[in-house]
Amino acid sequence: MPHAMIIGGTRFIGRHTVRELLDNEYDVTVFNRGNHENPFADEEAVAHVAGDRTNENAVERAAREVDPDIVIDCVAYHPSEVRHATRVFADCEAYVVISSGSAYGDEEIPKREDTTALHDCTDEQATDDSMDSYGPRKAEIDRAVAAAADEGVNAMSVRPPVVYGPHDYTERFDYWIDRVLNHDRVIVPGDGDCLWHLVFAPDVASGLVTVAEEGKPGETYNVGDRRLPVLSEWVELIADALDTDIEIVAANERELAAAELAPDDFPIYRSYPHVLSTAKIAELGWEATPIETALERTVEAHQASDRTGRENGPDREAEERVLSVLDTL
Repeated sequence: MPHAMIIGGTRFIGRHTVRELLDNEYDVTVFNRGNHENPFADEEAVAHVAGDRTNENAVERAAREVDPDIVIDCVAYHPSEVRHATRVFADCEAYVVISSGSAYGDEEIPKREDTTALHDCTDEQATDDSMDSYGPRKAEIDRAVAAAADEGVNAMSVRPPVVYGPHDYTERFDYWIDRVLNHDRVIVPGDGDCLWHLVFAPDVASGLVTVAEEGKPGETYNVGDRRLPVLSEWVELIADALDTDIEIVAANERELAAAELAPDDFPIYRSYPHVLSTAKIAELGWEATPIETALERTVEAHQASDRTGRENGPDREAEERVLSVLDTL
């Protein structure tokens, strides 16, 4: 059986990627610090090597110990980490790193891998840890992948937008599920028509494996849902998945200001559409999960968890103030 090494692998996208690899008959080794519970501890086909991926010696030791056929890097946040990894795993059949749709510097609809410009990345940004430099760092990671391919390394990257699904520790999507579960009236910012391309976590995992097996060295591949609901449609779809009725209440910037809120206080809000073309990865045979199936699994996982996502958006008291203002109009 082929052997895959996952850098990361126990929290969210990495967890789904391990499952995808197992389903495709890989032996898997998870390389991480072991700071989070290992959901695969009882599975014989999944080994664990402890180490910090930011420690170059630890990465080199893991490479010698595991000797993987393919490597999927789920926790690369700085270009230097990828430059080092592509040297260490240069002889592997594939090295695939998770990039991000945030790497794109130009606002285009849709954003295409080979034509839409990426962010520039300064030396200072390349070593920064703030969200302000996240997009530039991911863009530089993609350039590091391309440079490694020029040296003969089978390195590639995958760019997802916002990811949702079971085990989502960010809880951005959970915020909206929680609102629909607990309230008859749900506020959406603006006209509810903001468009931010999302992607189901297991589809990112299948995309990573597809690219590892079928991708071209040096290339980057977008992944995203095939269907692109606007925010109010997402809320309606969640209500359908929960078999409940709600009223969606749109609140513009002025109305939100009555409670000292702004549209971008709400998770998954974006003033300008963010859409990724997925035609390139589809040519490799990758397909997205139907959105109704993805939502059913996401909602079921939410209800079985203790996640609420409430810290990601306005508290209900503030929303009630907005609703009271709207009710007087």
